[in-house]
Amino acid sequence: MGLHPLEFSECYLDSPVFREKIKAHEAELDKTNRFIKELYKDGKNLINATKQLALAQRKFAQSLGEFQFEYIGDAKTDDERCIDESLQEFSNFLKNLEDQRELMMRNITETLMKPLEKFRKEQLGSAKAERKKYEKETEKYYSSLEKLLNMSAKKKEPQLQEADSQVETIRQHFQEESLDYVCKLQEIQERKKFDCVEPMLAFFQTVFTFYHQGFELANDFNHYKKALQINIQNTRSRFEGTRVEVFELMKRIREVPQEYRQTSPISSEGYLYVQEKRPPPFGSSWVKRYCTFVKEQKILHMVTFDHRSGGKMGETESVTLKSCVRKTTDMLDRRFCLDIEITDRPGTVLTVQSLSEDDHKFWIHAMGGKEPAGQYLGKTYSKERGIDAQLDDVGLSFVKNAINAIETRGINDQGLYRVVGVSSKVQKLLSLMIDEKSNDVDLSTCEDWDVKTITSTLKLYLSPESRSQAIHCLVHKLPEKNRLVLGLLMKHLATVAAHSKLNLMTVANLGVVFGPTLMRPQEDTVAAIMDLKFQNIVVEILIEQHKKIFGDVPGASSPGFSAPTRQSKKLLSVRQNRPLAVYNPKTVDLQTVLPTSPDVCSNSDEASLGSNESVSSQSTASGTPPEKANHAPLLASLSTDSPGVTGGGGKRAMAVYPCEAEHESELSFQVGAIFSAVAPSREPGWLEGELEGKKGLIPENYVEML
Repeated sequence: MGLHPLEFSECYLDSPVFREKIKAHEAELDKTNRFIKELYKDGKNLINATKQLALAQRKFAQSLGEFQFEYIGDAKTDDERCIDESLQEFSNFLKNLEDQRELMMRNITETLMKPLEKFRKEQLGSAKAERKKYEKETEKYYSSLEKLLNMSAKKKEPQLQEADSQVETIRQHFQEESLDYVCKLQEIQERKKFDCVEPMLAFFQTVFTFYHQGFELANDFNHYKKALQINIQNTRSRFEGTRVEVFELMKRIREVPQEYRQTSPISSEGYLYVQEKRPPPFGSSWVKRYCTFVKEQKILHMVTFDHRSGGKMGETESVTLKSCVRKTTDMLDRRFCLDIEITDRPGTVLTVQSLSEDDHKFWIHAMGGKEPAGQYLGKTYSKERGIDAQLDDVGLSFVKNAINAIETRGINDQGLYRVVGVSSKVQKLLSLMIDEKSNDVDLSTCEDWDVKTITSTLKLYLSPESRSQAIHCLVHKLPEKNRLVLGLLMKHLATVAAHSKLNLMTVANLGVVFGPTLMRPQEDTVAAIMDLKFQNIVVEILIEQHKKIFGDVPGASSPGFSAPTRQSKKLLSVRQNRPLAVYNPKTVDLQTVLPTSPDVCSNSDEASLGSNESVSSQSTASGTPPEKANHAPLLASLSTDSPGVTGGGGKRAMAVYPCEAEHESELSFQVGAIFSAVAPSREPGWLEGELEGKKGLIPENYVEML
């Protein structure tokens, strides 16, 4: 049973039962007071802990927002850009969440803490004050009553009457105070039901509002989250493909490291120990230096670098080479030495020591020493493959046969094109299918060849690795047979992607598989492998837009006919901002997409298909030109075998676009400038010529031959 009600009539009787009822009410109010004090303390702790959480969250968000990923290469894909920006998005999300949390804390203080403390101080505090007054009046009344009753009856009547009157007055005060106290006790007992619970309800409403705001933020974040998940999956898929390529490259380099020593056609690099002679009797010392030899200028750059001192780099010294002669051991008791005569200091011979016999031959060959070249440093892929694929009627028949078999027998196979066949069986099938005498096998009904062998054979046929020069071109400028086969392949891959729910080969997955296959870079380097992601993206675009790309003839404003831009010019001249000319696979060779037909010339426009992730239309420098960008005739007209050309130095050309030189070896010119002594350059995409007495490089797609 709960508390007994306090009847006002009992204030006049003031019975022991009435007093017990009052004590029960007082004990309940004391318990309520302790509860509110404890709750207030816990609330303060909660607010302080939440503030600490908010500070930690904001610090975490700040750290996320300040960090930025660094990527290998010169450009990012859209997926990588979104991933890079994701940390800032996460940071903003947390900041917004903490703003809502801070608002919640302010509301909790106003709606819970202050009302509870106000009730405790005003209501329970006033009850305590009334209790003290009630106890004081009780003590006063019963003391005066006992004093009155102890008076002698022999007192005079006036004295007795005065004493009675005083006690009666005190009794009235006591009873009035008792009435007020009883009323106050019952009022507070009823008031606490809403004065305590209502702030708690407001507290929970504030908490629920915070969580609802978090829910709304999560809803707003959901679309971005899904898009980011796709970005992450695409990047992970490209990583898996790139990882395989990197491990394969590492394996090949580990097997024949010397073949991969040369990374640039115009420079050589490596460590040499340089003899530094001292005055007698100190003799000489040998200092390890990292040397870079630029062949065309015959300049040797040497920089001191000590691995044991934490990788401290010294100053660079450059000398110009006059001659290089192998130094025999009968002249110097050290192996692998060379004598280098330099033009900077006539009569001075610099003696250097290479690291091994192979290294010795490498430097002799690089510096044009008297010993014959030791070995060819490139890699002949056609010999490794043993098959030179050609695009003829037989090849076209095989592509159709293979595609028909794949779509008939394996379109729903999981990992289609990703799961590879046995190498020996793939080679055997390819040899069989390109043999005119035995290529009439219908692969769609022949059970001798499984689907993974057919897909691997098709990929191998479409992957000639023996291309020596990058030729930039747009799809519609490919030779007819190449374009036809590429169109067939893209239509086929679109069909494969349409069944991705079963075979799991989405457009992105097919891009990972066919990017490296169709757009193999010229050189096996990690930098080239890091750019596979852009090749994958180009393939994705070809698959997704195959109807438009292969069904419509481009107009005059299409990418193939647009004027070259400064960006495309920079892509053709990757050597400008570097001390050495190192291959940079920023442009993609679409001519190497398919095996070359023996009866088709590779006349194509140059198109930048690198870091822009798509076949991007380039803005013109001075309006859109007529259809003129076929540079194969331009190069043919510069050939030394052409009639009327002596040594390639007698041709003239006219500028059709303005150009500002970005390197001292280039020429600046305006539209209409006439160049003389125009000849092909050793750098792809550039010509050499003379303008106003100055010789330099000219971007070949900026001029027309006269």
